[in-house]
Amino acid sequence: MIKPHLNVRAGHPDFLDLDWERSIREWTHPRLMDLPKGISRHEVRFVGYDEGIYAIKELPGRPAQSEWDNLRWLESVAGPAVIGTGYVVREGVDESEEWSTAVITKYLDHSFSYRELLQGPGFGKRRNQMLDAFAALLVELHILGLYWGDCSLSNVLYQYDADSIAATLVDTETSEVHVSGLSNGQREMDLDVMITNVAGGMADIASRAGRDIDEADLALGEDIAERYRNLWAELHREESIGPDERWRITERIRALNELGFEVDDVSLDPADGDALRFNLRVGSRRFHRNRLQELTGIWTSEKQARTILGDLQYFLAHQD
Repeated sequence: MIKPHLNVRAGHPDFLDLDWERSIREWTHPRLMDLPKGISRHEVRFVGYDEGIYAIKELPGRPAQSEWDNLRWLESVAGPAVIGTGYVVREGVDESEEWSTAVITKYLDHSFSYRELLQGPGFGKRRNQMLDAFAALLVELHILGLYWGDCSLSNVLYQYDADSIAATLVDTETSEVHVSGLSNGQREMDLDVMITNVAGGMADIASRAGRDIDEADLALGEDIAERYRNLWAELHREESIGPDERWRITERIRALNELGFEVDDVSLDPADGDALRFNLRVGSRRFHRNRLQELTGIWTSEKQARTILGDLQYFLAHQD
């Protein structure tokens, strides 16, 4: 006999009206919604409630637990990932079975998959924005201490954010948390996986469009990796300053804030003579949204927050 056990977070539906004794593949519930989604090795379906739209993914017990734990950890460190809202275990079903467990996440409003962008007419204009967003997402995850493990375009949702694109992680079943930080080898391994997965995704798009594989943008992952390495180097660059150049520390903090990154602390060490070496430890990429929330209570995306703050500064500067 199958006995579903639900662990649901406060502030969200209890999901008790859904038929948890059967796989979501078999559901015909009126709450089901047909929404675009990327490629997934597991079944994913969407349900609508007054509180919003939720994604339900079925997967075996061990990866489901990993996904749930990683999502909760990312939320605790303000990481760029969807919010885990429910965890369902079907007692009586072998945990190795695909439908033994389900993870429920809050659907990311106004989001779209990479396929909708790549196959649409706007990709040429938005190409750099999407690749920058993906590279920045991977940089932020690595800074926080998350090894992605299955880095691909399919495991991300995108949103238009002011005049750019923001990326959010939606799949963490293969991820690993390393609170002491990732080694260079781990970071490069994640990049290697990403390059391979992105090439596979682009080849699949070309095939579905009836084009030869030679026409696929197989170098897209290499492009992302280069953007990642450039951004990582910029965030971790060490500089030397003279005794009268302390202003350069403030200037560098401001430059990193402009990229959206919070600066957690400044490390200062003696160099030759009276010089000092300094580097900055950065955190989450939410500087402008955190600042806007402090000032107004408004919670929005990073680039939108930056635009709003700019408008506020302009308005205040032109008051009598």
